[in-house]
Amino acid sequence: MTKTAWVFPGQGSQKVGMGLDLQTFPTAQIKFEIAERVLGWSVLDICKGDEAVLSQTNYTQPCLYVTECILADLLKEKTGLPQLVAGHSLGEYVALYTAGVFDFESGLSLVKKRSELMATAAGGKMAALMKFDRSQLEKLIAATPDAVLANDNSDGQVVISGTPEAIDAILSQVKAKRAVELNVSGAFHSPLMADASAQFESILNSVTFNQAQVPVLSNVDPTPATEAEELKNRLIQQMTGSVRWREIMIQLKRENVTQAVEVGAGKVLAGLIKRSCKGIELVNVGTAKQLEQFSQTPEKSYAVS
Repeated sequence: MTKTAWVFPGQGSQKVGMGLDLQTFPTAQIKFEIAERVLGWSVLDICKGDEAVLSQTNYTQPCLYVTECILADLLKEKTGLPQLVAGHSLGEYVALYTAGVFDFESGLSLVKKRSELMATAAGGKMAALMKFDRSQLEKLIAATPDAVLANDNSDGQVVISGTPEAIDAILSQVKAKRAVELNVSGAFHSPLMADASAQFESILNSVTFNQAQVPVLSNVDPTPATEAEELKNRLIQQMTGSVRWREIMIQLKRENVTQAVEVGAGKVLAGLIKRSCKGIELVNVGTAKQLEQFSQTPEKSYAVS
């Protein structure tokens, strides 16, 4: 028996042109209109425009949320809900929406404020490491104030975050096949986001959360949860906490998930799951065509990041 998890990618998965082929669906038209009213600008215009603009945090996050929510709605109409949902960073908001924890407009308002706070964050630095010595990295982080493991994506891929001095100190010592400094303004998913997180928490607390219709695996706690207050508390911690995606993938295996559907542009999460979770069927649904193909006969996708 197939046990399915839907996973939703975050910032970095955006692509020019994403969502444009969804305009013919009435469900999508309504949500694009709601989004323009809430945001004050058109998601479709940004998605068909310049890549540099789409890659700006205050545009990227709302565009991803809107297009992924539409895809989730269309997928839900055809297949019903999955057995589990999870999202990577921004993608967690789509996972919560899909599970019925809050409505589309409330989620978009949260994402709008989150993206604005993160876009104005300054004074931090982030770097991705591939094929590194985990034991050495953990010791370096423990010995370096103002540096944390921000994204634990897999056994062979992580992102560290902190002050520029702290990150430079680690990069100068760590053994890694590849290290790439990320083009971001702030130290996301670190204690340096505490001020932004405090501002965001007051807005988050004003939104009513409902009990999830299916279990959600959260970034800061990868165990299944459905209780509204628990899910809200986890989301409050997300801006300063680590994205524990490696542990989420371990949990997929523990939950006996047999199929993982990446809902949204890009194939990053499918690639991570492929390398970490042998035996799980992988499907990408990021376009109207892929949606149609999956609803007829789910197709395996061995996409890599």
